[in-house]
Amino acid sequence: MDFTRPEAHALIREGVRQVCRAFPDSYWSECDEQHRFPWAFYQAMAEGGWLGIATPETYGGAGQGITEASILLEEVAASGAAMNGASALHMSIFGMHPIVRFGSESLRRRFLPRVATGDLHVAFGVTEPDAGSETTRIATFASKVDGGYRVRGRKVWTSKALESERVLLLVRTTPVEACARRTDGLTLLFAELRRAEVDIRPIPKAGRNAVASCEVAYDGLFVSEEDRVGDEGAGFRYLLAGLNAERILVAAEALGIGCAALRRATDYARERVVFGRPVGQNQAVAFPLAEARMRLDAAELAIREASWRLDRGLDCGSQANRAKWLAAEAGYAAADAAVQTHGGFGYAREYHVERYWREARVMRLAPISQEMVLNYVAEHDLALPRAY
Repeated sequence: MDFTRPEAHALIREGVRQVCRAFPDSYWSECDEQHRFPWAFYQAMAEGGWLGIATPETYGGAGQGITEASILLEEVAASGAAMNGASALHMSIFGMHPIVRFGSESLRRRFLPRVATGDLHVAFGVTEPDAGSETTRIATFASKVDGGYRVRGRKVWTSKALESERVLLLVRTTPVEACARRTDGLTLLFAELRRAEVDIRPIPKAGRNAVASCEVAYDGLFVSEEDRVGDEGAGFRYLLAGLNAERILVAAEALGIGCAALRRATDYARERVVFGRPVGQNQAVAFPLAEARMRLDAAELAIREASWRLDRGLDCGSQANRAKWLAAEAGYAAADAAVQTHGGFGYAREYHVERYWREARVMRLAPISQEMVLNYVAEHDLALPRAY
């Protein structure tokens, strides 16, 4: 076992921090309150070449692994950007993974270089109103027509749909009742969003408001066969191939939020004087922060193990799920402790920890709920009967 931190990783951290220093908490508060996409930040990251960190060098990227991408997104979140900053970049950094692995060479060459430079924004359309975690129940259907498909249906929680030119869209191409398995008959399309047949409406939500989550309706949208990712009917398998990496990256973002919250909380605990002494001298304040530190450190170890295994092509399903669960719990606990440390001021926007708290909460829901992770661990690690 080697816990030495590679110099290359330290350089990534410092490079990302240099960009993020130009975007303080006040910037992120304004973007969140005004529901404004952080364009200046996005452009700065694009100009620095960070968006292509996980894109293969052949297509204009840096060709790095999920470990490096997770470090990047952790540092973005830890800067105070939290989920507003991480979500602005997440799809560009990793969202094209299905195309990298399973797309045609034509599809890769047409779109990957544009994503790496930041020119092309993409969204991900999977979840539906009546099919949350049960992906095989999606009803959005793509009928075969001359030269491609006609798509009809509705998706929810499609982040960045307002800014994106394209969406990785999971659809049914064969009715579920005609399939041997529920996971058959699902196809992944790289569809256009800026079309008259597409209606995009933001979903009002509690936090992460600089990056809208949208309901998107597709009414006869034509998608060329050239824009299909891989084989028809194999979309569920392609989706599964990227789930572990996504969970690792989200875990890193949760870790970053927790670190940002803990930094603000400890600064406040040292500076705020009540009854003639810093509040951080009181164990009732200090102990929750110390516990938060330990939980975050433990979560980081789980993230590093999971990404190390993934980057080496080893099985990492359990590790990725555990990392996501642990980091989501640790990040939220740190944010909650930060609010409590600030007392009444923790509820005030001025101190920013309430924003971290709101954004850390969603990590326990997405991209997979904590309960579904527990289901996975119970079934796969403990060999208990499947619960669903």
